[in-house]
Amino acid sequence: MMTHMHRIGGRPVASDDVITVVNPSDGLALGRIARGGAREVDQAVHAAQSAMQDGWGDMEAVDRGRILARLAELIRRDAESLAATESLDVGKPMSLARGDVAACARYFEYYAGAADKLHGETIPYRSGHTVLTVYEPHGVVGVIVPWNYPLQMTGRAVAPALAMGNAVVLKPAEDTSLTALALADLAREAGLPDGALNVVTGYGTEAGDALIHHSGIMHISFTGSPEVGRLVQQAASERTIPVTLELGGKSPQIVFDDADMELAGNTILKAIVQNAGQTCSAGSRMIVEDAAYDRVVSDMARRFAAVRVGPGDQDLDSGPVVNARQMERVKGYIDLARRDGLPVLAQGQIVANASDGGYFVPPTLIGEVPPDHPLAQQEIFGPVLVAIRAKDEADALRIANATDYGLAAGIWTSDLGRALRIARSIDSGQVFINNYGAGGGIELPFGGVKASGFGREKGFAALYGFATLKTITIQHGA
Repeated sequence: MMTHMHRIGGRPVASDDVITVVNPSDGLALGRIARGGAREVDQAVHAAQSAMQDGWGDMEAVDRGRILARLAELIRRDAESLAATESLDVGKPMSLARGDVAACARYFEYYAGAADKLHGETIPYRSGHTVLTVYEPHGVVGVIVPWNYPLQMTGRAVAPALAMGNAVVLKPAEDTSLTALALADLAREAGLPDGALNVVTGYGTEAGDALIHHSGIMHISFTGSPEVGRLVQQAASERTIPVTLELGGKSPQIVFDDADMELAGNTILKAIVQNAGQTCSAGSRMIVEDAAYDRVVSDMARRFAAVRVGPGDQDLDSGPVVNARQMERVKGYIDLARRDGLPVLAQGQIVANASDGGYFVPPTLIGEVPPDHPLAQQEIFGPVLVAIRAKDEADALRIANATDYGLAAGIWTSDLGRALRIARSIDSGQVFINNYGAGGGIELPFGGVKASGFGREKGFAALYGFATLKTITIQHGA
């Protein structure tokens, strides 16, 4: 069985122990990854510091951009093998994995073009002075990505960090590290200097904890749960370094009686079934105007019943969740609904030839969920959609805002005035009107409010998070 090693300073590095990697579609071992900890993180930080000192930090922005552009080309060259690896490692359907590879390539392409376009400014000041601002890299940054979209989220954070001139130590999730390691090899092939991108695999409590506490890390980008996000923020506060936190959501889909239900239904279904519901911005609460509730819920029940779930290589509507622990967690919420007398209105079908060892959960629609019920408040991170009644526009907005989260929201109505009123009043980092997700939207700033975190990824805004602003004042006389 193959053991996949860390990538530190441009070369494979082993550890004394390993972690078995499992295919979620059948529960069988795919291989092993190195189990890193404080020693490997320290090696990676020193390799990154050496890269900064050896010229990566001083490389002209246009040259950094050219390396990232070559990396985008190499990702597209190896797209099929990367997608196959991602599908096996995460369990997602091949079509979704191919989309993730395309998104990763687009991140590097986008930030390749942006690398030499983050401009400072001159500031009008008193006579005899010229004041200017410049953006500079933090130095060595730590990036921790989750297991649901490993390749895409690696691109989302690593591409702007590198474009800004930082060196990166990346800690992927222990369940899904394989494509991050492959990406590091492609980055070296593209001409990225040794040490500019390092990948340390291992558990969050070991490698991740060592990374967030390392004195050589000058910025942390973390995507994961609010509970771990608070630990990351606490560790960063001990050294007063900045963080970017994307911590999930309980995103509402608000549906009014005048909505185009054919468009809304297809999109709402995809937004909760895609990637087995393991999406931070999954539209997991469907808040429906009372006049439309029965009609909308009936339509969605029909759609849920037609969903097919199976192994990633069968490329069906949805695949397994990532591991046994996650499967039990999601099923526990469905069981809670039944215990509390909430109607399970429809479930998708797991195909007959799916392995009994796979971590399959049928996509589930649950009706008449009270707004304060745990199913309407807690992030399930699985293919479970809860339907909630709202009396009117004001009630829908109240319910939408009545959670700790605020990452994304969908509004479905033909009344543009109403849509804009809600969009301006809803607690959310992103709002979609008569669409949801905007096809990934690499160019669109993404991030949350409240317990969903702070800082922005994606779009040009992400560069600011990986930069520090310096003000230079020159006194030269009148």
